Amino acid sequence: MTAPPARATERLVLTLSAGFAALEGYDLACYGVTVPSLLQDPGIGATKASAGTVGSLVAIGMLVGAAVCAATIRRAGSRRLLIGGAALFSVGMLVCAIAPGFALFGAARLAVGVGLGIVLPTVTAYVADLSAPERRARNVGIMMSGYAAGALLAPLLGAALLTGGSWRWIYVIGAAPALLLLPLAMRMLPESPVHEESGGRSRGDLLGLRPLLARGVRGATLLFWAMSFCGLLLVFGISTWLPTIMQAAGYSLGSSLLQTAAMWVGAGVGMVLGGKVADRVGIKPVVAVAFLAGAASLLVMSARPALGLLFLLMFVSGLGLIGSQVLTNAYIVGHHPPELRGRAIGWALSVGRLGAIAGPLLGAAILSSGLGVAWNFYLFAIPGVLGALLAAAVPAIRARTTDTSADTSADPDAPRVSA
Repeated sequence: MTAPPARATERLVLTLSAGFAALEGYDLACYGVTVPSLLQDPGIGATKASAGTVGSLVAIGMLVGAAVCAATIRRAGSRRLLIGGAALFSVGMLVCAIAPGFALFGAARLAVGVGLGIVLPTVTAYVADLSAPERRARNVGIMMSGYAAGALLAPLLGAALLTGGSWRWIYVIGAAPALLLLPLAMRMLPESPVHEESGGRSRGDLLGLRPLLARGVRGATLLFWAMSFCGLLLVFGISTWLPTIMQAAGYSLGSSLLQTAAMWVGAGVGMVLGGKVADRVGIKPVVAVAFLAGAASLLVMSARPALGLLFLLMFVSGLGLIGSQVLTNAYIVGHHPPELRGRAIGWALSVGRLGAIAGPLLGAAILSSGLGVAWNFYLFAIPGVLGALLAAAVPAIRARTTDTSADTSADPDAPRVSA
C-alpha cells in the first residue's frame, strides 16, 4: 500500500476534510438565509412556490451526485471524487451570484447539488477509511463539525450583509474557499487505503447495489435509507424555511438569522460530542436519542416560548435534527465493512435526498396553505420520531460480502486519522 505523503499529516487530513464538509453546510444554510431577500428582489422574479421548487432542485442534484459517488467510488477513488465534486460546486455558486433571473439561478443550484452530492458521502467514507475503528464515529463527527461551521457562517454573514447589501455576496463568498481548498487537496491528500487495496477494481453489478441488497445486508440497507430520508427531510426543510417561519411568527429578520445560527451551533456540538459518546456506548442509542431530542424541541417551540428559551430550543433542535443526520452517516460507515462503506453511504444519501426534496416542498406548502405557524413544527416533528424508531430497529449485518477488498482498518500499516 502506498504511504501518504509526509505533508499529508493526520490532522491535515481531518482539517481539509472538514473544509470539504463546510461547503455543503454553508450552501445548505445560505439558501434559507437568502430566501427572504430573494422574495423581495423584483429583479430576480422569485415567488414562495418557485423558491420551494429551487430549494428542492439542489436536493435533486445531490441525489444524482450521491448515486454517482456510490457507483464510482471504488473505481475512481475518494480523492478524485472529492476534488471533482468541490470544483463543480464552486462553479455553480459563482453562477448563482451573477444570475440575472431565477431560472438560471435554479439551474446553477442544480449543479451545486450534484457537486455536493458527490462530496458529502465521499468525504464521510474517506475519513472512515483513514480512521481506526475505535475512533471512527468521533473522527466523522469532527470532520462534520466543518459542516456545522459552514452552515453557521451563512446566517452570521446574512445578519451582517442582508440588512443593507445584496444577497449575491452570500454566494460569492460561498465560491471563494475553493480557491484555497482545492489546490491544497490536490497536493496533500492521500488516496483512500481501501481504494489502493482494490487497485480501482470493482465487481460488475448494478451500480454497486447488489451487495447492499444481498441476503443478510438488505434489512440494514433499507432501514438506513429510510433514516436518511427522515433526517434529510428535516435538515433541508428546516434549513430552507426556518428564517421565514420565524419571521411569520413575528420575529425580525435579524433575530431569525441569529436563531438559525444558534441551531447550527447546537448541530456542531452535537456532531462532535455525539461522535465521542457513540465510540464509547455505541452509536445506535445516540442516534435514536438525537432524533427524539430534535422532535421534542420542535413541539415546545410551537408554543412560542420566551426568547431566551427559544434560543436554547434552537440549540437543542440543531443538536438533534441536524446532528442526528450526521451521526446517521457515521452509523452507516461504521456498520458496514470497508469494501461496502462508500457504496452504503452513497446510496443511503442518494435515496435520502428524496427526503431533502420533500422537506422544502413541505415547508412551502404549509406556509402557503394558511395554516398556523405551529403546523410547521408539528409536521416536522413526525419524521424526527420516526427516525428514532428506525435507528433502534437496524439489525447487524450477517452475510459475507461479495467483494474481495481487504479490511484495512485491521492493517497496522494503513494510514489512520487521529486528532
